[in-house]
Amino acid sequence: MVDVAAALIWDEQGRFLICQRPAHKARGLMWEFVGGKAEPSEKLEDTLIRECREELDVTVKPTSVYVQLVHEYPDITIHLTLFNAMITQGQPKMLEHNDIRWIFPSQIPDFEFCPADKDILKMLLAQN
Repeated sequence: MVDVAAALIWDEQGRFLICQRPAHKARGLMWEFVGGKAEPSEKLEDTLIRECREELDVTVKPTSVYVQLVHEYPDITIHLTLFNAMITQGQPKMLEHNDIRWIFPSQIPDFEFCPADKDILKMLLAQN
């Protein structure tokens, strides 16, 4: 099982940030929350901060855990921790992803998300 940290980042207008995976990666061109795999002995909060810097060139502050879940893909099983987080420095840039967008929860059905995110997206829709 691989530990993964991801960020649920909201803007002032009630939109959250999603990222489209590069075409050459597993689940290519699907949408996801920014984040990635933890390094050995790395705290998940530190993973999140590192991944956001590497992928979007922003500094984030994780504030709380939104949800944790386990998802089995054919090629990997992940333990995903989605943090509520806020950008404290910088504007998101596409350093790794194919695209990045700010979307309202009502727009979730317009995007094809990674299967691990499906239950999270249902929660977001139910809360709005």
